[in-house]
Parts: sequence; structure tokens; C-alpha cells
Amino acid sequence: MKIHQILGAPPIILTNEEKEFIQRHADEIPLTGLYERDEVIARILVRKGVYDISKDSRFMVLKRES
Repeated sequence: MKIHQILGAPPIILTNEEKEFIQRHADEIPLTGLYERDEVIARILVRKGVYDISKDSRFMVLKRES
């Protein structure tokens, strides 16, 4: 058994700018119409696993922990 399996997943570290982005936007964000900086932050949050891209590639959906 590995340590991360015992302790759970490591926490996702977010910058203040990323936290503000999450607070400003809804749980489902259309990918078109984001400002340039918001688009960069959105990509970072998808890479970090905070958001998922919908199957039709039109929305970012906030992941909820169970």
C-alpha cells in the first residue's frame, strides 16, 4: 500500500487568483467568452483537476468532492 492511499489524496494548492476565479464563476462555465487572463486561469484549473471539460467541449464543470 502506498502512502497517498493511506493518507488520502494530497491537497490541491491554489493561488489567490485561482480562488477568486472559482468564487466569481458558477459551477458550469462556458468556454467561449472568457477574458484572456480568465482563460489562462481556467486552463490551469483544468490541469490541476479542479474543473473538468464537458463531453461536448463547450463548458468547464467544477468537480465536487464526495
